[in-house]
Amino acid sequence: MFATQKYGGSRSEDRLLRFVLLVAITLTLAPVLRLFAEGITVDDRLNLSLISEVLSQPSTQRALQHSLLTAGLGTLVSLVIGSAFAFLVALTDLRGKAALVFCLMIPMMIPPQITALSWTQIMGPSSVLLKTLGLAPPLGAPQPLYSPAGIILLLGIQHTSIIFLTLRAGLRAIPQETVEAARISGARGLRLWWQIIVPLCLPSLAAGVAITFVTALGNFGIPAMLGIPAGYATLPTLIYQKLAGMGTTVLAEVAVLAILIGAVAICGIGVQRFFQTRQRVHLVGATSRPLAIPLKGARLPVEITLWCVVFALLVLPMAGLLATSLVPAYGVPLGFDTMTFASWHEVLFRQPVTARAFVNSFSLSISAAIVLMAICLPLAWLMDRNPTRLGRIFDSLVDLPYALPGVVLAIAMILLLINLPFTEATLYGTIWIIFLAYLARFLTVMFRPVQASIRQLDPAMNEAAQSVGATLFQRLRSIILPLTAPSAAAGAILVFLTAFNELTVSALLWSSGTETLGVMIFNLDDSGEIVMASALAATIVLVVMLLMIAIQLLARQLPKGVIPWQT
Repeated sequence: MFATQKYGGSRSEDRLLRFVLLVAITLTLAPVLRLFAEGITVDDRLNLSLISEVLSQPSTQRALQHSLLTAGLGTLVSLVIGSAFAFLVALTDLRGKAALVFCLMIPMMIPPQITALSWTQIMGPSSVLLKTLGLAPPLGAPQPLYSPAGIILLLGIQHTSIIFLTLRAGLRAIPQETVEAARISGARGLRLWWQIIVPLCLPSLAAGVAITFVTALGNFGIPAMLGIPAGYATLPTLIYQKLAGMGTTVLAEVAVLAILIGAVAICGIGVQRFFQTRQRVHLVGATSRPLAIPLKGARLPVEITLWCVVFALLVLPMAGLLATSLVPAYGVPLGFDTMTFASWHEVLFRQPVTARAFVNSFSLSISAAIVLMAICLPLAWLMDRNPTRLGRIFDSLVDLPYALPGVVLAIAMILLLINLPFTEATLYGTIWIIFLAYLARFLTVMFRPVQASIRQLDPAMNEAAQSVGATLFQRLRSIILPLTAPSAAAGAILVFLTAFNELTVSALLWSSGTETLGVMIFNLDDSGEIVMASALAATIVLVVMLLMIAIQLLARQLPKGVIPWQT
């Protein structure tokens, strides 16, 4: 299984690679294999009748259609907004680009259940903000977001950052000299954009669209909070309702549904890989000077338009969330006589579950970031130094737990850990199952930046240290760790911020005592405590933004590459 070592690594390196690779495979691929086995076998025998029965159910077919529709059209919304911002920010001489990039990263860091909750607070007859302004629809009017259109709109807004970041990275790689040569040849305006810029960035754009579709397909928070009240089920919410309503007796049926989502997600991964490997246009020349096409007189109107969109996407929903959190009951207009902090006091200081959820979310996200850094640094380095067949297989599959919807991974973890092998013990219902699920889901978020950084290192440095007697761990500590620290730190920041507000995985894994913040908001809203849910959601948004601002303020003191949204 293990091939000849690329750089002549020692036996200690080979043993360490085997150990770390085994740990990584156990974390990421074992749950997926267990899920697959549950869905296609009964009593260790192949059972295709269950698959046929589940797939033929009308509820499954409707949920699949709804998932494809909302994910597809939501991706289209993300494409329109994200690509417009990416082209203008990356290619033109707009002012305040850093602030725009920072603002467009915020939706990616805010959990989807808060996105859904905040938008419902600025629309509908019970909107506190609209009632305060005298613009609320009459009582009895429907909430427009409790519909497929509402799910599509919010999925598009939630995942705009993915399109923006992937496309912007491709656009920033286009050398200014390439466009200048096209201009000299007579290309101007739309012709320059369509014939030169679009072909160069098409692989990045297509990969971003594929990632966005897969992410929207597995989104649980938005379809759950908007679709369940409207009786509109997608595959993730159908799985949640089946498991929550009937317990573990339907695990096999749920596993089939999870495999169905996984199959669609794998198709999305395949499309992404296809476009990333089919880039036929090769850039030659320096990329140190990014494009800055002058907008001239149109610059100010374009800047005003972009900031108005940012205001509509970020400020208005957060204002609605804040207004709802300050009234005594949902639907009461906000005024000096009705303003109260009772819901904030209740949810933050009187509800013991809130403090427990904050502790759980902080400890899980920080621990996941630290453990994944300890795994991915040696793993990426040893895989680069000792290329093996097993390593290549792992490299091709490591993205799967992240690309699969969170509910699918949660089902896989339940099946794997509900009965530990050779024992009567179980991790189901404990905080450890959530922690292991976080490790599996976010391993690739840490692994890919570190892997890219290590591939840029000159192997001569390691060989020189090895020739003078440096041990394996001395080389890891003195050479690899310092040089890859910025990429590892960027991955750790992304893991922490993403895991801190996670709901999709923990929605099926939590129990009393292991609640996370995402689960708390969903449960409060589901039980009708919308004012307290809004107060807690506003608190979480404030915490996330303060963390991002603190990281941004440290940008000048940190090495280049540490801050993800500046990379």
